[in-house]
Amino acid sequence: MKSTFKKLLPFAVVGVISGATTVGVQQYIGHDSTTSDQSYFTKSTNASFVGMNTAGVGDDFVKAAKTTVPAVVTIKNYQTRASSRASEQDIFDFFFGDPFGGGRNQRQRPQQQAPENMPSGLGSGVIISPDGYIISNNHVVAGANKLEVVLSNKKSYIATLVGTDPNTDISLLKIEEKGLPYLNFANSDNVEVGQWVLAVGNPLGLNSTVTAGIISAKGRGIGILSGQGKATNPIESFIQTDAAINPGNSGGALVNVNGDLIGINSAISSTNGYYQGYGFAVPANLARKIIEDIKKFGIVQRGFLGVSSMDLSNDQLVAAYNRENKTNIKSGSGVYVTGFSENSGAQDAGLKKGDVITKVDGSDITDFADLSVAIGSKRPGDKVQVTFTRNGKDNVATVTLRDQKGGTSTRTKADLSVSEKIGAEFEPLNDKFKTEYGLNSGVVSKNVTEGSEMAKIGIVDDYIIIEINGKPVNSQKDVEKILDGYKGNVQVKFVDNYGRIYTKGFKMP
Repeated sequence: MKSTFKKLLPFAVVGVISGATTVGVQQYIGHDSTTSDQSYFTKSTNASFVGMNTAGVGDDFVKAAKTTVPAVVTIKNYQTRASSRASEQDIFDFFFGDPFGGGRNQRQRPQQQAPENMPSGLGSGVIISPDGYIISNNHVVAGANKLEVVLSNKKSYIATLVGTDPNTDISLLKIEEKGLPYLNFANSDNVEVGQWVLAVGNPLGLNSTVTAGIISAKGRGIGILSGQGKATNPIESFIQTDAAINPGNSGGALVNVNGDLIGINSAISSTNGYYQGYGFAVPANLARKIIEDIKKFGIVQRGFLGVSSMDLSNDQLVAAYNRENKTNIKSGSGVYVTGFSENSGAQDAGLKKGDVITKVDGSDITDFADLSVAIGSKRPGDKVQVTFTRNGKDNVATVTLRDQKGGTSTRTKADLSVSEKIGAEFEPLNDKFKTEYGLNSGVVSKNVTEGSEMAKIGIVDDYIIIEINGKPVNSQKDVEKILDGYKGNVQVKFVDNYGRIYTKGFKMP
C-alpha cells in the first residue's frame, strides 16, 4: 500500500485557478487578476542586487515606488450575461489559454456568469492627469457594462470609458475627481536594454504590488494582438522586461527609477499563465499618442504607408514566400515590399515591389515591429522619410501617410461612416438561405469590432441581422440609410448561430 501511494503521489496536482481580465496564455499570452485566486506566496528576506551599488539602487526604488503606487488603480470589470454570452468562449481562451493541455472541447467551461454585484474580472490602470484620466489595456475593459476604479487609498469611483484601441491594446477611462496623484510620460524611445525598471499593479488580487527588474529587450513583436483576431491592424513593438508581472498587472505601470511612465504592462510569455521571466509593455510614446487621439478626436488617427510587406528577419516567413513565389530572397534585416494598397502614399513616392525598407525618419527598421510602431505612431497627412534599398543601393523617399480610405486629414467621430460608428460591416443574405429558414430579410455581420456597439449587444461575425429600428435590412446600404444621421436608441433584431432570435439595443454614438 505504501509503495502504491508513493508511486501515485507525484501525479497529484492541487490548485484552483479562477479567472479575470488580462492577456491569455497561448504562446505569448499571460493571465490577469482574478476575483478569487487561491495562490500561495512566501516572503523574501535579505534580497540584494548583484554587481551594482545596491544601497543606491534601493533608494531609487523606494522613491520610484512612493511616486508610482498612489497613481496605479484597480479596475473592476462588470459584465451582464447578455453582453458576454456571445463571446464567452473566446474570452476564456484569450485570458486563460489551455494550461492543462486538454483542448478546447475537453476543458470545462464556466457554467454561469458572476452575480451582478461581483466583477467579472480585475485589472490595473494608471492615472495620467490630476482630473481623473486613466490609461489601461483594452482587454481589461472589454465587454464591460460598468467599470469601477479603486484607488490605492481604497476610494472607489464609477468610470466612464472614453475610448479604446484594440490595435494597440490601449484604453482611456475617466473618473470625476480633482487633485489626483498621476504619472508623467517618459520618452520611451530613450530607454535602454539593461535599464532598471519597476512594474506596479495588482497581481493575483494583491493591490499595489511593486516588482523590480531590467529592460530585457525593445521592439518585440510577439503576435498576441493579431493572433487573437481582435485587431484589424495591430501595432506590436513591446518593451520586454523581467520584472515580475502576473495576472492582474495588465494595464499597470512600467516605470523608470525616477517614477516616470515608460510603458503599460500588457502581457507575459508563459507556459502556465504565471510569471516565468518575460513580461511585455506597450511603449509610453505609442500609448500617449493613442490617448491623445482619443481625447482630441474621439477616435484613433492612424497613418499608413500603403504597402504589403514581409519581415526579412523571419526566416520561416521568407522561406515560405520563396517557395510560393519561386524566388530566392535572402533573410536578414529590414522589411521587404511585396505590393501596394489602393491610394498608396509609398507607391506615389516612388517605392516599388522588391524594395527593402531599412529606416524611417532615420530610425533603423530591422523587422516589422520596428516599422509598425514607426508608422503607427503617426497620423494621416504626416510626412516621413523612408530609406530603402534597391539593387544594392540606398534611396530616400518622402512619403505622405494616408488613412485606409486614402485621406490625408484627421477625422472626428462625426466623420465616421455608419459601419465605423457601430463597429460592423454587413453582407447580403442569399435568397436560398432566406427561403430555407423562412426569413424575409437579413444581412450577415462581418468584421465586428471588439468593444463596438454591435459587439456590446452580443453580435459577432456571421450573425444575421433581420431588422434595425423595426425596418427590414437586406444590404449594407439599407443599414446605412436607416442609421445615417440618426440619433437616439437603436433596436436590432438578430439571429445567432443556433437560430435563436434576440432583440437588443444601444444608443447611436
